[in-house]
Amino acid sequence: MHGRKIIIFTGPSLSHSDASDILRADYRPPVRRGDVLEALSERPDIIGIIDGVFHQSPAVGHREIIEALRMGVTVVGGASMGALRASELHDLGMVGVGRIFRAYLNGDLESDDDVAVAFNPETLEALSDSLVSIHFNFKRALERGIISEDDFRELMKIAKNLFYPLRNYQRILHDAEIPENRKATLMSFLESEGRDIKREDALKVIKYIKRLVSSDDQYHGCETHGS
Repeated sequence: MHGRKIIIFTGPSLSHSDASDILRADYRPPVRRGDVLEALSERPDIIGIIDGVFHQSPAVGHREIIEALRMGVTVVGGASMGALRASELHDLGMVGVGRIFRAYLNGDLESDDDVAVAFNPETLEALSDSLVSIHFNFKRALERGIISEDDFRELMKIAKNLFYPLRNYQRILHDAEIPENRKATLMSFLESEGRDIKREDALKVIKYIKRLVSSDDQYHGCETHGS
């Protein structure tokens, strides 16, 4: 990769080991306020933002990302905090990738609560389910005829009213006043066909950066060959 430095902040959406299988980079825990400024001292070429803290400590600031862009660093975001910041700073040059980024950009998503999850600070593993994935999967269950419109509305109301660290499918279904046989069918569907939208978008961020680096390598290779 011609020694280019890539720093990527991820955790609950995509583990460092799974990301490393796709792209060699400097993987770091979810980004906090000040982490991007600190990273700039290492003169990275690309910064990827997937996960970030929302409530435990101050979130990554717009100004530090703008500073990175001003310095010519390519900043790519998606899946979680990265999608939110990319939608806010899209016009200033931050690159957004994936379904969640587009949903924030067009106004279908507005709150950080839609992507917030609790995670284990040691392993960075998610301990709750994201509202954006919950909505996506319940919507698919509705379209399949597994649940009714009324069921869907009730399930989503319960999900939204739960504090994000407590938000998971088991708790939502437990609290829902839906016939047990329908709950069992829904849980079976979620276990066999449920999708993690944040993970899917996180993979897209990693693959986007990999393509960026590969096309850059090809460009420089052609340039060298021609000289």
